[in-house]
Amino acid sequence: MITELDRILEEVRRDKDIDKQILIKTLEAALLKAAKNRYEGSADIEARFNPELGEVELFQFMTVVKEVKNPKNEISLEESKKLDPDAQIGDSLGMKLDTADFGRIAAQTAKQVIIQSIREAERENIYQNYKDRKGELINGIVQRFDRGDIIINIGKAEAILPTQEQVPKEHYRQRDRIKAYILDIKKTTKDPQIVLSRTYTGFITELFKTEVPEISEGIVTIKSVAREPGIRTKISVESSDHDVDPVGACVGSKGSRVQNIVQELKGEKIDIIPWSDDPAKFVCNALAPAEITEVIIDKEFKSMEIIVRDDQTSLAIGKRGQNVRLAVKLTGWKIDIKSKSEAEGDAEKIFKQLIQIPGIGETIAKILFNEGYFNPTDIAKAKVEELVKLPGLGEKKAQMIKHAAEDFIKQQALKDKTSPSSNEEG
Repeated sequence: MITELDRILEEVRRDKDIDKQILIKTLEAALLKAAKNRYEGSADIEARFNPELGEVELFQFMTVVKEVKNPKNEISLEESKKLDPDAQIGDSLGMKLDTADFGRIAAQTAKQVIIQSIREAERENIYQNYKDRKGELINGIVQRFDRGDIIINIGKAEAILPTQEQVPKEHYRQRDRIKAYILDIKKTTKDPQIVLSRTYTGFITELFKTEVPEISEGIVTIKSVAREPGIRTKISVESSDHDVDPVGACVGSKGSRVQNIVQELKGEKIDIIPWSDDPAKFVCNALAPAEITEVIIDKEFKSMEIIVRDDQTSLAIGKRGQNVRLAVKLTGWKIDIKSKSEAEGDAEKIFKQLIQIPGIGETIAKILFNEGYFNPTDIAKAKVEELVKLPGLGEKKAQMIKHAAEDFIKQQALKDKTSPSSNEEG
């Protein structure tokens, strides 16, 4: 037989997605609190749900005694025999209470506890449903605005898109549909806070996963992402299958796949480049569409000097430095762009500095320059074994060059100390 309480419990379970046992425990706790308030908390009372009757029953437990000293918790043997002929002194006798006899205040207390408990259960349900979904994409509808933040209805919960996670050029109105990345799920004293983002690089990664089957299948991997939200994004991709072009897979037939993502990003430009384990090649790819003439690598400081034709300089650097800035983020290398004429001017200065060192003529200066020794300090710090490996240098010549560079540095330091400007400063 389905009782009225059973029907209500089932409706709440369905509407609020709360387990029926949690609701029953909530009802038991609510009636127990109301009963304890009614009896000033001193009575020993228990609440139990009776599934056959479909109601919560309350029982007051009294200890059977010879002489009653505390009427709230004790019952005489004589009175207990009327309820249970087998009762003995020391027994605990449970007597059912009339739940309808609590009055208006008790009923209100029960109602408040039930409402509060249901809210707590709802909050816990929301947290449990979303706590493992961090990093996923989610669709929602713009519900309202709160001091710049956007509150989004995502079904049975609300999420927040904070101002700092919004793309500056994007604007929304109430009831607009919106897609975002689940950045975090925070458990708070109020409702769980589901934090969304449309600026995070993970948003780009997840969009490509939904559009490019080769990525979701693990054939194509996104190696790195660099983004200036609303303006431009660079992603590097690699394929584990030689027959699958990673860039082509991401672009799609006639650009269909990447265009779907660009549309979702409200026109943000996307550069898709092939990843390479060769740093120079990777950096050159990252600076596309600029054509690179020469690359000078400094592995110790993880930096590169990139030489381009004079007419390619602005293209390599990009508007307000954006292209090179994104390339730095994408590759993790420091990048210095120079035009060919600038590089030639620098080379001439370096060359002149090298031939000032006694014993170094134009031929040796050219060899040193080509091998990355650009100043006396570079030569002085080098080991003789390293210099011997340079073309045209024997051990004696290598030692001579190293000592000459060391002496040159000492002489320059001495000149600086004895110069008029140094004396004035002293």
